Amino acid sequence: MNGIAHVVARKELIQIGLKTWFERNARDLPWRNSKDPYLIYLSEIILQQTRIDQGTPYFLRFANEFPNIESLAAATLDRVLKEWEGLGYYSRARNLHRSASLIVELYDGVIPADFEQLRSLPGIGDYTAAAILSIAFRKPYAVLDSNVIRILTRLSAFSNEVSSSLTRKTLQVFATDLLDHKAPGRHNESIMDLGALVCRPKNPDCIHCPLNQFCLACKSGHPFGRPMDFPVKKKRARVPHYDIAVGIVLNQNEEFLIQRRAEEGMLGGLWEFPGGKRESGEMLHESCRRELREELGIDVAVGEALPPVNHAYSHFKITMYAFHCSIQSGVPISKKGLPVRWVARDKMSDYAFPKANRALFETLKIGVPLPERG
Repeated sequence: MNGIAHVVARKELIQIGLKTWFERNARDLPWRNSKDPYLIYLSEIILQQTRIDQGTPYFLRFANEFPNIESLAAATLDRVLKEWEGLGYYSRARNLHRSASLIVELYDGVIPADFEQLRSLPGIGDYTAAAILSIAFRKPYAVLDSNVIRILTRLSAFSNEVSSSLTRKTLQVFATDLLDHKAPGRHNESIMDLGALVCRPKNPDCIHCPLNQFCLACKSGHPFGRPMDFPVKKKRARVPHYDIAVGIVLNQNEEFLIQRRAEEGMLGGLWEFPGGKRESGEMLHESCRRELREELGIDVAVGEALPPVNHAYSHFKITMYAFHCSIQSGVPISKKGLPVRWVARDKMSDYAFPKANRALFETLKIGVPLPERG
């Protein structure tokens, strides 16, 4: 009997163990106090690639500002991005806003209870659709996220590398085989909580795990090793680093020059100080001058440098070098047709900026503190 078959054969005992453990140890989360499909949908989008402690304040803020799908759909994208500011992965905010509009337009403001209809909405993948359907509608869909994968691979001592699509399909079938069809939402929440609280990536609390008696990775003398050996992952590639040069351009009215990023793509729809990547062998101040000429058609005198800002994104890191600049010739117009604005110092907080840009606010004494957000 292979590892997966070993676990599935004991699924009823595993379901009971999860249920009993969850009743005593479930996390008290605000969206669990409601069965409103909209609030469950909102929480699942916010928690994509975000820890619960980071995402909870944003959920409360969004639930207050946009209490239903209609209010979210009616809001401007700028307002939604401003509320999302600091949470990262901004495509989620754009997809959230677009999906709200589609739900109002196509489904009269009712979150669809159909898997294919949910999956067709921007930003909703298999995991999110399964979570919404099981928790809000009690439909038998098993979730598969990093927490669930970790538990399943440890329970079964699953030795295959987990990033391939074929392996994911195998684990999805495994998760579905273990699902408690009588209470699919509770089952999904319990296994996710177990992964977050007990079967952790590092220092798993195997002694207090309700499933330790079924876990092949925990059994002494097992040929596959121990819990920390699972899941099996590829070695991470070296994270690239880029130098970014931006211009802090002020006019005679002490207004800052900012431009908006294209809505599609990374950090889409956010505002930023103009600039871009340094080319190989280029001096930083020359990068700043070149970028402003290429982006906005202006020639600038590059002055004093601000302290550099380091920031890590999901797949690369940057060091941002900002320079005080003054326009020598030209009128700032985006070569890509994107909005460009002069903004007064006391109005800068009205705009949503990437975290690296906003880190410059304190140095510039704009008077807007860094938001206490994840």
